[in-house]
Amino acid sequence: MNIEIKVPGLPESVADATVAKWYKKVGEFINRDENLVDLETDKVMLEVPAPKSGVIEKIVAPEGSVVTANQVLAVIKEGASAAVDAAPAPVAPVLAKEIVETQPVSSSIDNFSPSARRAIKDGRMTVQDKEERVPMSRLRQRVAERLIQVQQEAAILTTFNEIDMKAVMDLRNKYKDQFEKQTGARLGFMSFFTKAAIEALKQFPAVNASIDGSDIIYHHFYDIGIAIGSDRGLVVPILRNADQMTMAQIEKQIRTYAGKAKDGKIAIEDLTGGTFTITNAGTYGSMMSTPIINPPQSAILGMHNIVERAVVINNQIVIRPMMYVALSYDHRIIDGREAVQFLMSIKQIIEDPARIILAI
Repeated sequence: MNIEIKVPGLPESVADATVAKWYKKVGEFINRDENLVDLETDKVMLEVPAPKSGVIEKIVAPEGSVVTANQVLAVIKEGASAAVDAAPAPVAPVLAKEIVETQPVSSSIDNFSPSARRAIKDGRMTVQDKEERVPMSRLRQRVAERLIQVQQEAAILTTFNEIDMKAVMDLRNKYKDQFEKQTGARLGFMSFFTKAAIEALKQFPAVNASIDGSDIIYHHFYDIGIAIGSDRGLVVPILRNADQMTMAQIEKQIRTYAGKAKDGKIAIEDLTGGTFTITNAGTYGSMMSTPIINPPQSAILGMHNIVERAVVINNQIVIRPMMYVALSYDHRIIDGREAVQFLMSIKQIIEDPARIILAI
């Protein structure tokens, strides 16, 4: 019996998908529930498992094909054994070098080293031999579109401050072992900043709001997006009702999302919504940056690396672990005064973490 493998139903916000990778060839056997093919959308990577065990009879959509919901991807012959002389997939994916050779080259040889330039001029090498052109992933294309969109439509400003991390670092070092033993979660800085951001959002509701046409929507809940880097690009999964989560739950959920992002397992529902975003460029060594708002949100908090610096405290020069923080915000809805005070609130909470417990 032949079984058609079709593209699963896609959410309303996703029009189509690209066939990213086939895990089986024509003639090969596949077990039930084994992943057959990955489909890439502009938000997530979708796995399409085999509904029955059998042999791949036909691959209809080769890698690189754009497909829509319910379109046939392949045909499986249920219960058959793998063929000895299995035929290869009918269409091979286009190699990066083949793409390069069919595209006009706009690069100048002046960009290459002197030895490479001589080799090109002598005919021993071509410009194409020094370049590689690969298609941009759907996710990266979508991220690029959204970043351009928000810069064109929003009035983005960024305000900065610095935070003395000593109190939080001392608290973390004192309790991290006991915290992990009792909760099974590692105590990181992100849970402190998430809790601090929530308290600040309660004080300044415009930072947790969004614009819809000529209306301002004030969100009376706190779905916090956590920016996570992956091989496919940046994703922002959501901590739902983060104000109701413990620090251990926050740390566990972030770690779960990080694992899913690494494995390409982030689901669309993980990314949907969000009222405010936190991004930590400090994990990559960034000292300072101006993060871009994740629309339709109105603000984003940027964390950075912690560096020991000389600061003046009580008229004394001391060495303290300092972090620069940034708040990018949409000036159409958030006044500069609110943005500065919001960031000051986070600074005060992190520098005196007992405020997290007392919610002050």
